[in-house]
Amino acid sequence: MARISLSDVTVDIPIYEPAGRSLKNNILSTATGGQIRPRAGTTGTVIRAIENLTLDVEHGSRVGLIGHNGAGKSTILRVMAGIYEPTGGTVSIAGEVASLFDIGFGMDPEATGWENIVLRGMYLGFSRRDIEARSEEIGKATGLGEFLDMPLRTYSAGMSTRLAFAVSTSLKPEVLLIDEGIGAGDAAFLAQAQERLQAFIGEAGVLVMASHSNDLLRAWCTEGLWMEHGKMRMRGPIDAVIGAYTDFVNSGR
Repeated sequence: MARISLSDVTVDIPIYEPAGRSLKNNILSTATGGQIRPRAGTTGTVIRAIENLTLDVEHGSRVGLIGHNGAGKSTILRVMAGIYEPTGGTVSIAGEVASLFDIGFGMDPEATGWENIVLRGMYLGFSRRDIEARSEEIGKATGLGEFLDMPLRTYSAGMSTRLAFAVSTSLKPEVLLIDEGIGAGDAAFLAQAQERLQAFIGEAGVLVMASHSNDLLRAWCTEGLWMEHGKMRMRGPIDAVIGAYTDFVNSGR
């Protein structure tokens, strides 16, 4: 059974600059929402992106991360994905993890679309045999047709996203992590992508996603987690958390 457990997790991001630059520190604090602190044993500073977060996400959960830019949403997802190592605390994940962020990573601009399907698939953990067996289905899902025979460097940004998206959603994950929206391109592909993504999400044992779209959060999540300056402020039914956060923002506090 898929499950995520974070126990007293803290994440500090080092800033390799002198701590005395108060203007820069103020700008960083505003931009990240984290807590700026002296870096022990140095003249630098750290951003405390997450502080003492304990969180259990059971099989069947659909959790939406809510909060302002820099509240810690993306950091949480990257800790769950194993990209960020916590400064303190422990992380336990049961089940195969797939993430839909940085979805273009692991692709070669000089390789063709077909070759990049294999490269991206192997980066995601497929064997060459498995990804080659799925290549035709993935190629059809991209809607790129003969462009799959062309080098990736000739693609527009939207075409590259189509390709990466189709490969990423060919997995059958137990734990699915999504950061913000998927820029899938034109309206026709977006409709197709939404259908594919909905099926993809439905097969996951656990979903954790961050988005600023309340409609998207309500459509795909049953539970909300409101983050504020790296700390959990509220957790509960998605409508209740969205309502509380919206009231907080509208109050101007």
